[in-house]
Amino acid sequence: PQPGDLIEIHRPTYQHWALYLGDGYIINVVPPDGVSSAKSVFTGRAWVRKQLLKEAVGNDRYCINNKYDAIYTPLPLKDIIRRAERLIDREVCYDVLTNNCEHFVTMLRYGKPDSEQVTRGVTIAGIVTAVVGAFALVGLALSRPKERHH
Repeated sequence: PQPGDLIEIHRPTYQHWALYLGDGYIINVVPPDGVSSAKSVFTGRAWVRKQLLKEAVGNDRYCINNKYDAIYTPLPLKDIIRRAERLIDREVCYDVLTNNCEHFVTMLRYGKPDSEQVTRGVTIAGIVTAVVGAFALVGLALSRPKERHH
């Protein structure tokens, strides 16, 4: 990776995002206790940490994923790194839908928060709700007693 690159870490049930700083280091948001990501969800808080990429990744896979470059122009590298370094070891607000790790790194790289995971999840939830609703309506229509005309 090159400084300023977005790193997508493939966790078992979600993707965690970080920003590559250089020399093997990344910046990312981690739970307050450093262990349970559920804690960030429930407390609404997270910590910005500078970590070695290999420690943050552990046994999971990762890739460089600057997918938003097609939509947004990255900020100048010096600005990305300066903004990132100012946040190291600070507590930040965390919300899985509006301010998660992907929002955090896209804000650093592009100056705009974005999260395809959230967009995709909300879209899927909407589709599932519509399908379930359609089946419920069909089931209701089929279960109604039919009127007989003599």
